[in-house]
Amino acid sequence: MTLELTGGSAFAAPAPENPRWNRYYTAAAVTFGCPSRTSERAPRVWSGRGLGLPEAELTEFAAQLRGVMKKDVYWIARAACPDRHAGDAAVWSPGRYDDEDGFVYFAGPCTHGDLWPGYRPARAFTIALPRVRGLRIRVAAYLAG
Repeated sequence: MTLELTGGSAFAAPAPENPRWNRYYTAAAVTFGCPSRTSERAPRVWSGRGLGLPEAELTEFAAQLRGVMKKDVYWIARAACPDRHAGDAAVWSPGRYDDEDGFVYFAGPCTHGDLWPGYRPARAFTIALPRVRGLRIRVAAYLAG
């Protein structure tokens, strides 16, 4: 006796209506969007000073950074950048965990357009493409523990 399994649309996993992350590229920067988050769990950005992410989502964000570095636009921007140290880890601080909110904060060059001081919830934030490598190093180091 043989058993034949067939899938079909009834068995297919539906794609999430709002993906956790999306990315938009320009020639010099990448904007990360996170449309499906509540303001309590949205990334926190202090424009020009740093980025805070929920600790539980760092692994997924590391995969997003890895995806950016696979794009041709990243390598083109990196080659065109006059600052040869733009991708160094030293551009970003080591991750600092805040046990009050469960976020990990990285001081570094991240923007979102709000000029008010302090970390604010942001549905989207932008990082210059040459600086992505340094953040990826810091996130990986934090995850390695």
